Amino acid sequence: MPLRSTLMRIGILTAGGALVAFAATGPVAAGDRSRDDDTTSSVTRGRVTAVGGLRLHDAPTRDSRVVRVAPFGEIVSIFCKTPGETVDGNPLWYLLADGTWAWGAARFIDNIDRAPGWCQ
Repeated sequence: MPLRSTLMRIGILTAGGALVAFAATGPVAAGDRSRDDDTTSSVTRGRVTAVGGLRLHDAPTRDSRVVRVAPFGEIVSIFCKTPGETVDGNPLWYLLADGTWAWGAARFIDNIDRAPGWCQ
């Protein structure tokens, strides 16, 4: 595996680990933020609506590297949302907590439980 690819994987794994650590020890766990579902980060669920599958990326843009493709109808775990590249009029992207820590365009993921909180 080329050095650049190895370094990117290490960076993604490190970022994912930091997000997991933050989720366990961040402001919500410490109780110093409102429990408003739209502003706090905790895992929620969504369903992929992209016919043919949704490409999940390593950044909230369509031209970033594709990590995997989530098939139509898959239930995904959403960690948080952030603004990114606008897709069909929707600028939000969801960070998925499915082991890959990939970004999916919110335009093609319907919330099941509730809207995810903002990424910190």
